[in-house]
Amino acid sequence: MSDAKFDILVVGGGINGCGIARDAAGRGFSVCLLEMNDLASGTSSGSTKLIHGGLRYLEHYEFRLVREALQEREVLWAMAPHVIWPLRFVLPHHRGLRPAWLLRLGLFLYDHLGGRRRLPATKVRDLRHDPIGRVLKPGFAKAFEYSDCWVDDARLVTLNAQDASRLGARIRTRTRLVTARREGDHWQVTTENSEGEVASLCARMVINASGPWVSRVLTESIGANENHKVRLVKGSHIVVRKLYDDPRCFFFQNSDGRIFFAIPYEDEFTLIGTTDEDFDGDPKDVVIAESEIDYLLAAAGEYFSAPLGRKDVVWTYSGVRPLYDDGASKAQEATRDYVLKRSGGAGQPALLNVIGGKITTYRRLAESALEHVEEMLGARKRSWTANSRLPGGEFAVDAYEGQVDWLIRDYPFLGSVQARRLVRSYGTLARTILGSARQASDLGPAFGAGLTGAEVTYLIDNEWARTSEDILWRRTKLGLHGEAIDLAALKAFIADNVRRNDAAVHEEEVRHARA
Repeated sequence: MSDAKFDILVVGGGINGCGIARDAAGRGFSVCLLEMNDLASGTSSGSTKLIHGGLRYLEHYEFRLVREALQEREVLWAMAPHVIWPLRFVLPHHRGLRPAWLLRLGLFLYDHLGGRRRLPATKVRDLRHDPIGRVLKPGFAKAFEYSDCWVDDARLVTLNAQDASRLGARIRTRTRLVTARREGDHWQVTTENSEGEVASLCARMVINASGPWVSRVLTESIGANENHKVRLVKGSHIVVRKLYDDPRCFFFQNSDGRIFFAIPYEDEFTLIGTTDEDFDGDPKDVVIAESEIDYLLAAAGEYFSAPLGRKDVVWTYSGVRPLYDDGASKAQEATRDYVLKRSGGAGQPALLNVIGGKITTYRRLAESALEHVEEMLGARKRSWTANSRLPGGEFAVDAYEGQVDWLIRDYPFLGSVQARRLVRSYGTLARTILGSARQASDLGPAFGAGLTGAEVTYLIDNEWARTSEDILWRRTKLGLHGEAIDLAALKAFIADNVRRNDAAVHEEEVRHARA
């Protein structure tokens, strides 16, 4: 990649960076994206995994943000019906907290603010007769049931990167930005990959979408003295064994004013979170604190009839959100809106810093970023992502079950659990993984929990996976079934195939350079 020239260099392989790279490549700009680790290895795999309007943001009068997010729910659902799907949320009325009339008013706005079409409206539920009320402690009689959507956050990031690559963007994972300096009408950039190999490139514009590292990239790599008021807030989650069989989720209020969710997760588990705490440290070192585990267990214990303790926690994860510091006194009150700060112009190459945002509004954020790009570099093609499909999402939002049935019909050796997971992860691209297989052994080594050599090879060749962690915790969540995975065999297989893939990529790049 040495001395390559691009219109845009995007720094950061999270949802915002990959979304911007995809949008820009689709409009005809030449794009290079750098990610110092794996795709979605930071904040974008540490979310509560919801495509939602943000009901609680109405309390802080963030009507524009909520409206935009509500509008995006069905747009994103149509773009990626394999990794995004609708859920119903049950919000019990707690007599000691927000009054029922306030909850109903908020949900009335939630139903009507964003142009809801397919998602069903809010209903009032009597928990004394609704089966889901049985999992709660006695005393909760009334609840409101409303709609939002679920997303496999890390897969959404990868699908955006995959489509950006299809459209011509160069995706460079495990490659960090060392320096970027303005030279005339372009940026002169130095990069270094995980093997210590240094390269240089030129870009007409740099977009700093590095999430919680945005300030560090700005000061250390770019050498700017700008202060963009970034507030780092940690959110942590716990995963426990399945607490109930109902497919609905819970939205709970806590006595300290915060809210948290309990969500059916990966068929056999329940996800509980999140916390909101100011964070001061290196985002790569973020882990859940013991006090956060205690907080979430205690909060859940206020509602669920079954006792919960440390022994029930099977996994935890944390993420650091880079929020715009709007001066809010509490972390949970800080705005989730995004802010774009541009510098340069008038003969200088431009820099755009991306601060804040939420996964639900990443596509709109990318469109806003492209407005800045077009002001600096000139317009190319029109905006296009609103009616697009992400890789594997070429089917109707109500056709998931049909996709599973067709996959089992064409590959009868697949079990139902494996077929459903493949469609949920890859959509129509599941057939690319399965290829011409006529029996299970045709898929190569079986590593356990339905993971095969064919799937691992696909992830290495098409989704930049390089380690067992990439595959077990980001491309899939099969790490939750770790006891069933032959980890030693998996690591050996990955190492062999990464070497093969790297050699093929290097050979292709040499051919491209000579051409």
